[in-house]
Amino acid sequence: MSPAAPRIRRRTESACDGAWPAQLPPLLRRVYAARGVTCYAQAQPKLGSLLPPDGLSGLDAAVDLLEAAIRARRHIVVVGDFDCDGATACAVGVRGLRMLGATRVSHGVPNRMVHGYGLSPALVEELAALQPELLVTVDHGIACHAGVAAARARGWPVLVTDHHLPGAQLPPADAIVNPNLPGDAFPSKMLAGVGVIFYLLLALRRRLYGDHPDREDQTAAIHGRTSQQERPDLSRLLDLVAVGTVADLVPLDANNRALVAAGLRRLRNGQGCAGLRALAEVCGREASRLTATDIGFAIGPRLNAAGRLEDMALGIECLLTDDIERARELAGVLNGINAERRAVQQLMTDDAEAALARARIAEGTPPLAPCLFDPEWHPGVVGLVASKMKERLHRPVLAFAPAEPGAALLRGSARSIPGFHIRDALAAVDAAHPGLIPRFGGHAMAAGLSLELAQLPAFERAWQAQAARMLDDDLLQAEVLSDGELLPQEFDRFHAEALRDGGPWGQGFPEPLFDGRFEVLDWRTVGERHLKLSLRHPARREPLPAIHFGGWHGNAPPPQLHLAYRLAPDDYRGGAAIQLVVEHALPA
Repeated sequence: MSPAAPRIRRRTESACDGAWPAQLPPLLRRVYAARGVTCYAQAQPKLGSLLPPDGLSGLDAAVDLLEAAIRARRHIVVVGDFDCDGATACAVGVRGLRMLGATRVSHGVPNRMVHGYGLSPALVEELAALQPELLVTVDHGIACHAGVAAARARGWPVLVTDHHLPGAQLPPADAIVNPNLPGDAFPSKMLAGVGVIFYLLLALRRRLYGDHPDREDQTAAIHGRTSQQERPDLSRLLDLVAVGTVADLVPLDANNRALVAAGLRRLRNGQGCAGLRALAEVCGREASRLTATDIGFAIGPRLNAAGRLEDMALGIECLLTDDIERARELAGVLNGINAERRAVQQLMTDDAEAALARARIAEGTPPLAPCLFDPEWHPGVVGLVASKMKERLHRPVLAFAPAEPGAALLRGSARSIPGFHIRDALAAVDAAHPGLIPRFGGHAMAAGLSLELAQLPAFERAWQAQAARMLDDDLLQAEVLSDGELLPQEFDRFHAEALRDGGPWGQGFPEPLFDGRFEVLDWRTVGERHLKLSLRHPARREPLPAIHFGGWHGNAPPPQLHLAYRLAPDDYRGGAAIQLVVEHALPA
């Protein structure tokens, strides 16, 4: 199945006047201006511009719980989640609490196949062996009503830290910190779960040490420098904050870019935790050149793979160990699990494409919002399948698998397109059909849900009806936003490195993408799915090398192409070498 043909549209040019360093190339200024940035301070936000934690609702109650637990030497159990954000948030919580004086800190994490999502009653029962005296959830909890109630029934106080959108009712926790709670005054609603727990630690340190650094100097506040004395340096946790933030695909607003940029600096300087250094090694990435893209496509998937196919406890152990040899051993295991995940994902993706091809033949067009299920699929990989099919079709997609082999309960993952808020769509189905969806949660672009197998036909009918109410032809037209054409003299290593280093790029602050028409001089396949191209730009004599990952669909490319592409340094060839990384190709 070929991907849906996108429409390439150039971003509106914006004035790039303002305070810019003289050495910053005009190309980068233009890219920044197209993203609404008007000066260098906005383009490259520093820790000094970070928002203070004060506006987070529930902060005082949460700090009260943690302060009392630390002073009374109570046993704090940090409960993570089985994705990269949940794993890094768990590691930040454990490491940060120990830095701030907690002497009895443990952690737990649900196993997807055994406990289901988040703090469930089944996980609470298992955690009882640890004899917790305070539970702290990270990256989940806002939808875990039954689990929170089960923990409190055992006499355990529960502190929920989360960033997911809340439902109509909040769980019965002792304290909740979530920037997306109704009425919350924190200016940024884009924090990942790891960002929320990091901010809570900042507030806790201020309470424990009684320090009140200059509120205008957030850099000093994070590092723990005050006029009195040095405090625990929480900036040592920013490598983990960066990885969780990027991997969770939260929008990189200025606040998140400041966190991610600071974390990347630590990783590039060799100051990351042993586990992240080992993961970079096993990915074949050079630490000094790590980018947000490396996190998103190399480090993050290896951590996520543990939660998808095995047990995220492996990933969390990798992030918590300070023994580099143990970290390398665990990174190797995670790398092997990721290879297995890729194989499973490919088989499931092939199944999904075959199912959609049959639907296209039967109906003449793919479903408006495909709802896919196979009894042999793995529940840990359905989110990746939904994402792949969403990219192919440019339509919202849900994919379901049995919660465990042969189970009547299904686990589903949903992925969306811009303009279709997928959690709101699920909420509308739930409101119209009470009891149909036992559990759901998520964001605008991604959501998860549980469903009884017997209810799948009824759900699909309700889902398609809701999608028909919310979707229109404009939303279903795939669109690629381009930063325009490159000048002939901009196809060089200097500009490629300036673009690479001008980030962090990511969700909501996209990596620069350019478009133009090229003549195809030569081409060959690489592996089973990729195309290597030699191109000629109308205004350049020298050919330009290009790679189009996933670009081979069984037919030779036409002699003239309209390409949307990224300009990248070619580190494999080295020297002044560059290459175009093709994202979309259309006949010219």
